[in-house]
Amino acid sequence: MFYDHKKIEKDWQKFWEENQTYKTTDKTDKPKFYVLDMFPYPSGAGLHVGHPLGYIASDIYARYKRHEGFNVLHPIGYDSFGLPAEQYAIQTGQHPAVTTEENIARYEQQMRKIGFSFDWSRELRTSDAAYYKWTQWIFIQLFDSWYNKSTDKAEPISELILHFENEGSENLSAVQNDQLNFTAEEWKSASELDQQDILLNYRLAYRAETTVNWCPGLGTVLANDEVKDGKSERGGFPVFQKKMMQWSMRITAYSERLLKGLQNLDWPQPLKDAQEYWIGKSQGAIVTFDVEDSVEKISVFTTRPDTIFGATFIVLAPENPLVENLTIEGQKEEVESYIEQTSKKTERDRMSDVKNVSGAFTGSYALNPFTNQEMPIYISDYVLMGYGTGAVMAVPAHDERDHRFAKKFDLNIVNVIENDNDIQEESFDSKDSVCVNSEFLNGLKYHEAKSLIIAEIEKKNIGHGTTNYRQRDAIFSRQRYWGEPVPIYYKDGMPYSLPVSALPLELPEVEKYLPTEDGDPPLGNAKTFGWDEANQKIVSTDLIDDENVFPLELSTMPGWAGSSWYFLRYMDPNNKEVFTDKNLSDYWGQVDLYIGGSEHATGHLLYSRFWNMFMKDRGYINHEEPFKKLINQGMILGMSALAYRFNYSDTITGKSNVILISKNLINQVNEEPYISEISKMVFKNLPSDKTGSAANSPLVLRSDLFQKIHVDVSLLKGGTDELDTEKFKNWRSEYADAEFILEDGKYICEREVEKMSKSKYNVVNPDDICEEYGADCLRLYEMFLGPLEQSKPWNTQGLSGVYGFLKKFYNLYYNEDVLEISEEEPTKEEYKVLHTLIKKVVADIANFSFNTSVSSFMIAVNELQKLKTNKRKILEALAIVVSPYAPHICEELWRNLGHHTSIEFEKFPEFEEKYLVEDEIQYPVSFNGKMKFKLALPSDLTASQIEEIALKDERILQQLAGNHPKKIIIVPKKIINIVF
Repeated sequence: MFYDHKKIEKDWQKFWEENQTYKTTDKTDKPKFYVLDMFPYPSGAGLHVGHPLGYIASDIYARYKRHEGFNVLHPIGYDSFGLPAEQYAIQTGQHPAVTTEENIARYEQQMRKIGFSFDWSRELRTSDAAYYKWTQWIFIQLFDSWYNKSTDKAEPISELILHFENEGSENLSAVQNDQLNFTAEEWKSASELDQQDILLNYRLAYRAETTVNWCPGLGTVLANDEVKDGKSERGGFPVFQKKMMQWSMRITAYSERLLKGLQNLDWPQPLKDAQEYWIGKSQGAIVTFDVEDSVEKISVFTTRPDTIFGATFIVLAPENPLVENLTIEGQKEEVESYIEQTSKKTERDRMSDVKNVSGAFTGSYALNPFTNQEMPIYISDYVLMGYGTGAVMAVPAHDERDHRFAKKFDLNIVNVIENDNDIQEESFDSKDSVCVNSEFLNGLKYHEAKSLIIAEIEKKNIGHGTTNYRQRDAIFSRQRYWGEPVPIYYKDGMPYSLPVSALPLELPEVEKYLPTEDGDPPLGNAKTFGWDEANQKIVSTDLIDDENVFPLELSTMPGWAGSSWYFLRYMDPNNKEVFTDKNLSDYWGQVDLYIGGSEHATGHLLYSRFWNMFMKDRGYINHEEPFKKLINQGMILGMSALAYRFNYSDTITGKSNVILISKNLINQVNEEPYISEISKMVFKNLPSDKTGSAANSPLVLRSDLFQKIHVDVSLLKGGTDELDTEKFKNWRSEYADAEFILEDGKYICEREVEKMSKSKYNVVNPDDICEEYGADCLRLYEMFLGPLEQSKPWNTQGLSGVYGFLKKFYNLYYNEDVLEISEEEPTKEEYKVLHTLIKKVVADIANFSFNTSVSSFMIAVNELQKLKTNKRKILEALAIVVSPYAPHICEELWRNLGHHTSIEFEKFPEFEEKYLVEDEIQYPVSFNGKMKFKLALPSDLTASQIEEIALKDERILQQLAGNHPKKIIIVPKKIINIVF
């Protein structure tokens, strides 16, 4: 029977859409299962074959759970705010909403074509005002909350105000920016402006001056993961460190909970390790150093207070506010120059560059409180303002970077360790170290010394023991247009949140998407973006008078805002009253299976956990963690095609030639006949009076002069490595006159496995695969390539084998063109094939070993074909088992088998062990330890029954030759060993 994948898949995709087969109900007595894919960003390029890998895996799991009787929530949506759409808008003037809508339509068309079982009725878009209304609402809840360290949770700001009214700042244990001390009377007598300023010190969403990654080329602040090698990942623009007033989220309040929560998550260990390192918990002490001839004091955080006797200098972060006051006149030029130089490095670059140290001397000195020695104060980019206090006490004998710094600037190195067994095993330069016989440290081990020194620090009243975290508060401002407006207005320069009734604060229209002439973000171009406080509405910007009408926040939220809670909105996507009904959030609870990329370890996954914990604290949901189990899928890599190009510009004619030499000839360019061939190409257009001199001039071409370039894989002939040279000439104008040096009449490209991307021209469009081979073939092949978590290369040629399997599977149900199904009871052999497959597939799905399931399908179909199986009990069960992987073909076969409903909700066949129990055992029979032959016996015999039968067997009697056995060793279902 002809397997018409195009018609089958088109018919069933239409059926699923018209019947809303995958629409999830919230009213059911079934157990729930929530399967989720990481929020896709809809780019203009659409999907390539690498993108669906995780979606196919999650879809298999979702379909399997439906077969198991679960109520499955498997939604989809789009993280539709972002830089690419805005950059395109800046270049073309087209509104980002238009391109975003086009991109989403393209994505949806492609995903429907692959046959994903998404509940499309729950589709979300972060750029939809109905969605970001609730993102803004969550922001307001964060703005109106503080973190109570005593209860270890976020609480309403109203409770903090009540505390201030009764006790002032006394008996308050809160996470805050600065330590404030005031009485209840002082709070009550303070002006509203001062009170709001105090509250901003505690709010979970707050505004403060922060050092950021500023990208002038994009006109916005970037997150660390958006910067690579000092340039923006999007566009490659230079990025600088800059101090700006920014909105931030107080994620640091949750550092300990975020750490502890990792213990209960079924996540890949490398991902948990990444979060643990990012949060960076460390125990130590805050120590305060006096500065000579100054009222300033320098506080440092150190994990090794026991090494304070070896601290010989202080290093400040270049951004530290103390730098300006501590730099003496003669050092200002050097310090300012160094600060300018540092501003061109991102914090990530500064952290990763462990070997190169640099710095500048401020000219000031601190005093070591334990040795009373002078400590020169330097600045260096290896110290970060965001970690600890932005200052370190340098102990060069026991810290690698401090040691490098001391060597570079010829600073004192003092070793506080008496021998290799004390406190720390390694000193970086023992030859230059001076031992200090301290009364506090002598003979003590690390933990004892650390505790003793902390106690002494507290006794001297110069510091205290503390816990520190590397993680910083998350910057929440972006100076861009295409993002969620922040629901804040300003009165007397102080931020106030809009009332919830004013939400959504919609993104206003602007004439241009660039910053204003005054340097304000693009929203500064909006003509209707003022807040009328009395009438509670948005009005013309011209009406802003700072008395009745106030300016609104001009920054927008970052890309991670909408993606930090979308999994909650999917539970109740159309609710206009609340972000998600509490009963529904209780029912759906955690995401049971989350599949996505490991690159989101310290961004999206941390922010989502933070917001989820906050929402629990405030009583909006009941679960602490959002994602129970997480799988990181690997990448599908592209098989790039590369050519060797030589650009030659003739000095006489000025003509430029492009010569390409075939892969296997590149190392022979200076050998005949290729040197002559290249010479002819280079000099063929010379005037006749010049040819002689040209011909006599030596032409030397080294192989390294040939540039390796990427070639679009679509220019290769029939999936081979041979380049279609005519298509190549038409590909780009610069190659229109290209000339080729061929091998055996062909131009052979080099092939390399690389990340699939447009820039490498190795992208394969899934639409083309679906057209030629079908979506079921694409789904099976992507799973067949290898383990889900590993990266693997794409090879289009491998599709034919999987397509051949699908045709064989389809034709198993037919006798030529006739569907031929028998109602007879299957044979033992047929049941054995089926239940071997069921057992394997159930185990594979549980372990996400989808590649071995596809292999098992192929084996089972081959065996059933040999048995000429046409039994309904076998073929119906087989269709259900294969359907999560290849749903279209299985739906078609199910209908052809006489069913009028979708196969999707049929019960998954149960594995029965009895069908794998062997009725007969082939016993190896050994004589004096040497196996002679095998004896077939029923599998249920006891040892005595086996012995009785064996001693009557003619072959055994012949081997014994009349001898009586001395011993008969029988292991049921294993061996028979006769000793004589």
